Amino acid sequence: MTSEAAARVVHLTKTYGAGNAQVRALDDVTVEFAAGEFTAVMGPSGSGKSTLMHCCAALDTADSGEVRLGSTVLNGLSDNELTRLRRDEIGFIFQSFNLVPTLTARENILLPLSIAGRSPEKAWFDSVIETVGLGDRLHHKPKELSGGQQQRVAVARALVSRPSIVFADEPTGNLDSQSGAEVLNLLRRSVDQHGQTIVMVTHDPVAAAHTDRVLFLADGTVVDELRHPDREQVLEVMTAMTAAQVARAAESD
Repeated sequence: MTSEAAARVVHLTKTYGAGNAQVRALDDVTVEFAAGEFTAVMGPSGSGKSTLMHCCAALDTADSGEVRLGSTVLNGLSDNELTRLRRDEIGFIFQSFNLVPTLTARENILLPLSIAGRSPEKAWFDSVIETVGLGDRLHHKPKELSGGQQQRVAVARALVSRPSIVFADEPTGNLDSQSGAEVLNLLRRSVDQHGQTIVMVTHDPVAAAHTDRVLFLADGTVVDELRHPDREQVLEVMTAMTAAQVARAAESD
């Protein structure tokens, strides 16, 4: 593994439930996410992709294995230390936008900094606003914005604190194709122009085609990987994974 990893997990295992009802969401996963790269994590429902992201983002803890953000080992950090890490080093983009309806776009974007008691760097704030194309919408509240504009506010909010890594959970899942393309192009630009590191969970081959790398999970393990993917390559791997899943189900019956 290289030293240029923004995040990495080593021998990560995570289970839910107990006895016959136990589910192994992650099964001895070792993987890293390179700094300055856009990675998609894909797989069928229940494959472990959201669990992997939540463990990397310090939103969940694994049963065993190690999680690192940069040089920081998450295992054993106190609740206060994890809170500071999530606040200062990690950006989040959610499918449901998660904007505060009573605040303007500008206030929503600056909310994490306000909570941390920090002032925005004006040059960086202006650069982020220019990147997301919201200069004329900063004083509008979420209900006055389209879905695509709301998600661009959410992207700006994730970027404005200069996080080491941004985790995006189905960021285009609630958007029409045009708005989704705008958000994906924005994420792509934030990597290319600002060196941001982004890890995105998605079901969408079109979304995955915007990334540098796609990781495919099945049954809690990494089963494949594509570099510089296009939509057809992603569809081919997903089709093969579905066929393998159907075959395993038939064998177990």
